[in-house]
Amino acid sequence: MAALADFLRPLVLSGPSGVGKSTLLQRLFAEFPDKFGFSVSHTTRSPRPGEIDGKQYHFVTRERFLELLKEDAFIEHAEFSGNFYGTSFETVRAVEQQGRRCILDIEAQGVRQIKATDLNPVFCFIAPPSLTALRQRLQNRGTETEASVQKRLSMALKEIEYAKEPKVHEVVIVNDDVERAYQTLKKLALGEKVVGDPLPPLDD
Repeated sequence: MAALADFLRPLVLSGPSGVGKSTLLQRLFAEFPDKFGFSVSHTTRSPRPGEIDGKQYHFVTRERFLELLKEDAFIEHAEFSGNFYGTSFETVRAVEQQGRRCILDIEAQGVRQIKATDLNPVFCFIAPPSLTALRQRLQNRGTETEASVQKRLSMALKEIEYAKEPKVHEVVIVNDDVERAYQTLKKLALGEKVVGDPLPPLDD
């Protein structure tokens, strides 16, 4: 088991939209309700069915988001599909003050920004087994138009390319089997040593 200081280092989880990060995180928090805290991001997008303000996201207006941006309230922020997303310093601090390990779900653009701060997290990339599998998952959501799917696949390509750069992520987990991926993530989150996966090919 890792030392307490290592255990409390924030864990930054990134990966393409539709790769299954939310499913893995929901399971982790269900199994360990007292060990981890989720950094709830701010967003200007509308809630999806079942999403609750303050739980999945802090849903704010574009005007409010821009105000927070001017106040340097965010560790990282990004704009995607016309909506803003951002992680505030306050949400990370709130989790740490509870003695829990803070977990952040971040886009690749945000990973770059976090690397320029003194947050010193552990970076983990959740990858799809293939782009074909990712396309299927996005289409099965039933909430994406074909244009949106194409845009997300294009973004996924860029994210995987970035993940291939040296020292970007400590661990890569390919979500080809939810149970296997979860067990690897659980060990990582608990501070155990894990062996990551190779990134998937990009030419399918």
